[in-house]
Amino acid sequence: MTTPSSAAPAPAPAPAPAPVAPHLRHLLELLATDATEDAFKAVEERARAAGLPAADLAETGRAVASALRVRALLRTHRRRERELTALFDTATDLAATRDLDAVLQAIVRRARRLLGTDTAYLTLPDEEAGDTYMRVTDGSVSEVFQHLRLDLGEGLGGLVAQTARPYASPDYRTDERFRHTRDINAGVFDEGLVAILGVPLLLGSVHGGDRKVIGVLFAADRTPRAFAPEEVALLSSLAAHAAIAIDTARALDDTRAALAELGRANEVVRAHAAAVQRAEEAHDRLTDLVLRGGNVREVAAAVAGLLAGTLSVHDPGGR
Repeated sequence: MTTPSSAAPAPAPAPAPAPVAPHLRHLLELLATDATEDAFKAVEERARAAGLPAADLAETGRAVASALRVRALLRTHRRRERELTALFDTATDLAATRDLDAVLQAIVRRARRLLGTDTAYLTLPDEEAGDTYMRVTDGSVSEVFQHLRLDLGEGLGGLVAQTARPYASPDYRTDERFRHTRDINAGVFDEGLVAILGVPLLLGSVHGGDRKVIGVLFAADRTPRAFAPEEVALLSSLAAHAAIAIDTARALDDTRAALAELGRANEVVRAHAAAVQRAEEAHDRLTDLVLRGGNVREVAAAVAGLLAGTLSVHDPGGR
């Protein structure tokens, strides 16, 4: 009787490939928390290390690329939301207060926060002195810079004012497009500024060709930086609000001055009218007194009463 030979052991089943779903779900979690770009790319690396099949790895790579595009769009929407909120808040400030310094300070502070720069500042022309001066700063640490005055046409701000166009310098120290001076360089270097963006404060019609530059709004960093077009556009929008605030304040000052002048003129007119009325009353009273046959003593008493004083009448001999 033969004994059956023992059967060979069955081969162990191959391990099942790791599912792709957890990696895709992790991408959604990263989007929800606005994770870094490296965190998204690490998902694909973990999928490869987990032994996913080639098809699943390709799908994971496409999902990572899509997630990064969605992340970029979400960041853009968040940035635009912050910018629109800042512009709305600035418009609200213009409507709610007539304190020009407070409005300009708020605009400069928002410019610095939204662009993420080390400093922001605003310069205005001094018509009497014939130069420009630092009106508002935020983030500045240098008194030399804060009290800087520039002749017209000097520095990056002079270029902005002359051309009525924004200019950005990724490295002010080596930029030869504008006129450097010893005083400007001293202030800029004492502040430690390197990258500077300046935009004009403009008044007038866009299509009329008569736009006037009434100041320059700046944002600046202490390290080299290339400002993006959307950052230039945002700073230009804030500059437009600053121009409106300044123009409104000037109009209010002119109105107050005109009202004060009108008040003084009205006082003169009222005083003159009162004097004429008193003269008419005195004339009527004295005429009536004479017509009734009043004597010298009575006339003198009446005149003294009208003048609110004393009156004496003398004959040619002084009696």
